[in-house]
Amino acid sequence: MKYRTLGQNEQLSAIGLGCMSMSHAYGVPDDDESIATLHYALDLGINFWDTADFYGNGSNEELISKVLTTNRDKIFIATKFGFRATEDGKGSYFDGSPAYMRQAIDASLKRLKIDVIDLYYAHRVDQKIPVEEMVGAMAELVQQGKVRYLGLSEASANSIKRAHAVHPIAALQSEYSLLTRGVEKEILPLCKELGITFVPYSPLARGLMTNTLNFKDLPENDFRRTLPRYQEEYQENNANLAQAFAELATQKGCSPAQLALAWVLAQGDNVIPIPGTKKRDKLKDNAGSVDLALTPQDVSDIEAVLAKYPNVGDRYSEANYKWADKN
Repeated sequence: MKYRTLGQNEQLSAIGLGCMSMSHAYGVPDDDESIATLHYALDLGINFWDTADFYGNGSNEELISKVLTTNRDKIFIATKFGFRATEDGKGSYFDGSPAYMRQAIDASLKRLKIDVIDLYYAHRVDQKIPVEEMVGAMAELVQQGKVRYLGLSEASANSIKRAHAVHPIAALQSEYSLLTRGVEKEILPLCKELGITFVPYSPLARGLMTNTLNFKDLPENDFRRTLPRYQEEYQENNANLAQAFAELATQKGCSPAQLALAWVLAQGDNVIPIPGTKKRDKLKDNAGSVDLALTPQDVSDIEAVLAKYPNVGDRYSEANYKWADKN
């Protein structure tokens, strides 16, 4: 494994592990395989693990604790707060208030069974309160010794600047992949300027770029069924894109996942993607991307494939965009 630096001297694996799918959003959980995958991550040197209190209504943090507590010194653990289920359990809303944050941090520490969280994110930027108020309250957690570093997720450039002026923001997590590139114009340069680690989630376009995603076989409760990119009107384009990309990867002597992740890694030495999986074989495949160096010709070939199949669809539905940061 290769490593990249967060903050001043935290050495994190260049590929992290997104743990959401172990308990939430994608298909049926398999706790035994997930725990085996967590142990295997340690064997591979993957020390940067990402979860959130909302994943599985806290069950993802509890699952991770089974490996985390006995390997605490080997793992840099990140979790998030803010999303809450509605009373009927059928919906969700965002609460970035200091009052809720103080409840959320203690609940996460209890579920994870640890004394301090390495990286604590606000899962979104609350549109109802100033970002300075939210981050100011998060900074108190650092002073109390409950949190080591602060992060934001899906924040606008303006919010990042305002938050960073209150307390250093160590990491920004946002969706970024070959198919989702909205952060390139403003966010990536800003993170570089401010010394913020950029953490792409869904760097494989929620599995699409692996050429293993069968749209029609997705479980009824799979989150991707609600997203435009995975709907019928885009399926032919995206299946053809995935196939062509896989053929290109074969020509390069790697898997499509490795080629896609290598492209993300090449966007900056402050970039640490967190592809999610609950399976050991996929984790091993993802980890191999750190050894793949792309040439200018490789990048040109990738862009040519993308240009051939442009009708990929949006990453989110209108309902998902209601939490977009407009600050």
